[in-house]
Amino acid sequence: MDFSLFYFANDSDDTSGADRYELFLEGARFADRNGFTAVWTPERHFHRFGGLYPNPAVTGAALAVATERVQIRAGSVVAPLHHPLRIAEDWSVVDNLSGGRVGISFASGWHPADFVMRPDAHSTRREVMDETIDTVRRLWRGESVTLPDGKNEPAEVRVFPPAIQPELPFWITSAGSADTFRKAGAQGGGVLTHLLSQDIDELRTKIAAYRESYRAHHAQGSGHVVLMLHTFLGSSTEEVRELVRGPLSGYLKTSFGLISGSIGNRPGTFDSADIKESDVAYLVERGFTRFFERQGMFGTVEQGERVVDLLQEVGVDEIGCLVDFGVSTEQTLKSLEFLAELKNRRG
Repeated sequence: MDFSLFYFANDSDDTSGADRYELFLEGARFADRNGFTAVWTPERHFHRFGGLYPNPAVTGAALAVATERVQIRAGSVVAPLHHPLRIAEDWSVVDNLSGGRVGISFASGWHPADFVMRPDAHSTRREVMDETIDTVRRLWRGESVTLPDGKNEPAEVRVFPPAIQPELPFWITSAGSADTFRKAGAQGGGVLTHLLSQDIDELRTKIAAYRESYRAHHAQGSGHVVLMLHTFLGSSTEEVRELVRGPLSGYLKTSFGLISGSIGNRPGTFDSADIKESDVAYLVERGFTRFFERQGMFGTVEQGERVVDLLQEVGVDEIGCLVDFGVSTEQTLKSLEFLAELKNRRG
């Protein structure tokens, strides 16, 4: 099993300036020193949930000069929001800065508010994502593409600087759609997924479909599955539960506000402001219990070993350990020592 760090922090009024990214940078340096596989950062816009990471290429460039060995990955680039030339250029720079350590998971996007940057792409976002992946991969190899210029005349362009890696390592992000798993296999990419909208048995079935699709379309290999998992390990289950209860509950409450449609109050959704505080508290408590017991990796190293063994049996290749959900930087960095011990036992 490969072990990586995954970041998706809320933005907060409690910190400012460089302090906002202290855990991000110090955690990445820890991962680099201790043989972790990668550091993943997302693309999120216009909301506190994930709000520290509007551009993974920018955070990736910071990691490129702060680390030496660990892979630097986007989890994810929302492909329909960007021109493929922009994606290829930005990440080629990061590939050069890092000595050839980047990878990208592509996502189609989901929240309409994100598409204020490119509203025309929302209704066809899945098709746009497929086209973007194909174009970015061709540009990465050094191929040129022909596009209309400012005078609406054809212009042949290629990306500079050329990337160090001859092929772009890529994944497709799936919230749980079996079709997306199969598509990733057919395209020869990996899958980045989570347990927020699927259980272990469903994940097992989808991974099997992904492997079958991959082998049907490619002569070599069987693909790569990364599972994002909220993670915090410590010396005892009780200690960990008390440390993470408040921060994780607050994190879940922030995400609840986003998912419920509090941005823009879209038709067909509901505004979390209309729900009684007691109901919100009930939903958050249920969510905390679910995450702590079934949808995360919490507790002792020994409990972590059981989770790893289960995920290996299901077919997961790499765990993206999401560590920045509100526990203090000092306590989270201390917990990484336990995670490193787990990696050394099961990596």
